[in-house]
Amino acid sequence: MKIHWLRLLCLGFVLWLGLGSAHALTPADALALAAGDGDERIEALNRLSVDPDEKALALIQALSNEAVKVQGERVLIVADDGRATDAVSGEVVALGEDAEDVMVNNRLRGALEAAAALRDLFNPDPVAQRQAAALLQRSALDEPDDSTLPALEKALAGELDPRARASLEQARAAMQLASDDEAQRLAAVQTLAGMGQPALRPLLLRQLEEEGSEAVKAELRTALAALDRKLALASGLSQAFTGISLGSILLLAALGLAITYGLMGVINMAHGELIMIGAYATWLVQSFFKSTLPGLFDWYLLAAMPVAFITAALVGAAMERSVIRWLYGRPLETLLATWGISLVLMQGVRSLFGAQNVGVENPSWMSGSVTLMGSLTLPWNRILIIAFAAAVLIGVTLLISKTRLGLFVRGVTQNRPIASCMGVNTARIDTYAFALGSGIAGLAGCALSQIGNVGPDLGQNYIVDSFMVVVLGGVGQLAGTVYAALGLGLLNKFLEGWAGAVLAKIAVLVFIIVFIQKRPQGIFAFKGRET
Repeated sequence: MKIHWLRLLCLGFVLWLGLGSAHALTPADALALAAGDGDERIEALNRLSVDPDEKALALIQALSNEAVKVQGERVLIVADDGRATDAVSGEVVALGEDAEDVMVNNRLRGALEAAAALRDLFNPDPVAQRQAAALLQRSALDEPDDSTLPALEKALAGELDPRARASLEQARAAMQLASDDEAQRLAAVQTLAGMGQPALRPLLLRQLEEEGSEAVKAELRTALAALDRKLALASGLSQAFTGISLGSILLLAALGLAITYGLMGVINMAHGELIMIGAYATWLVQSFFKSTLPGLFDWYLLAAMPVAFITAALVGAAMERSVIRWLYGRPLETLLATWGISLVLMQGVRSLFGAQNVGVENPSWMSGSVTLMGSLTLPWNRILIIAFAAAVLIGVTLLISKTRLGLFVRGVTQNRPIASCMGVNTARIDTYAFALGSGIAGLAGCALSQIGNVGPDLGQNYIVDSFMVVVLGGVGQLAGTVYAALGLGLLNKFLEGWAGAVLAKIAVLVFIIVFIQKRPQGIFAFKGRET
């Protein structure tokens, strides 16, 4: 069986580490590496990689940098200052007119890169180890061969970065599939099946076709069945997580609307623009930290949350005091007025910040992801947004149910005349409640800025969905808003996997229409006194 050049390099490095004999740089090897045909150059590279001869390593490095010339029968390394030295003897040589450049084709360049990566496998730097391990892993999955196992065993016996070790262990198991030992192949199949990664399935299928042992074939079929079950479970959990993530975003967007529309009865078509204002406030705080406090950039989001809340709340309070307070009890006029305000806010943002989207960077602690079950990847920014939505929900619930302001809001929305007779300043409570709903919209914008670009039209993507969540959950019911947001998020994502994004959106809309026709009060009806 022909051994792949990458595996020959691996074997060479094993011998370099003390498992075989040495090959110092000779004029024949140097000339073969520099001027031979394709196979001769690869074979010479394999031989030279066996021994840590400084001259051989210098020639390999110079070849990688394309700083090698051939003059007659001599191979010369040309420095940056133009001085040429003989690769074998180290003698300084004058470059003649007959000196020819050595060309490095793609095949040789790949072999040189692999040689450098294999050296990095024994480098104490964790990043270098990960890169080298990933190269071996890809090679093992592409064409497993047990000739490289000694190198992997020696590397695994030393100190390794955990991620590099995981990649090497997978590479070792993949290479054991090519072993002549049936017991070793059986162990490799069981190990690979337990990893549960989608990339392993083609490898196991290929091995099943080539395997001659019935015992190993039976184990391969069992492993493939277990792997398929694990992948199906991971796929289902991934869709559920994505649905909950979407539901948490809808909840953040709709929670403020549940107060302004659900409790106050105001059809606020500018609610999406309040979300957009919160997102732009986050972007401004990020820009301030980037230019003024770069050392504290990772913590800008903690400062952006109260800024987004206060900014959106102030804009909402100004809207209520200047326009909406005169339109209570006139829903159609409120709708038209707030729609006009939304256009004014969008144009104002375009004039101040431009029509182009702006990017908000994630702090380092929100970057990356966590991998579960081998193939289930959960982004940290989505996980933290779900936690943030839960925290905001708890805060709003406690505010409405446990505080004096919440008591006044509930009293005014349930019976305004009686609340006024009891000494409650209803006009002020209206402003406070509307500012609270607007501030929550600003927090939604702060969260949304972490998963996408921020632009003047950001709020338009969520205003319709927010109204659907509030209406579906039941007007005035925060619990219904939670159930509706999470339910729509999960329903939408599971339908997307089955019918596609467009049909899923249509199906969700049809479902909401049918549901409202059958139950106009929503999931939870508003409870009142029976006489």
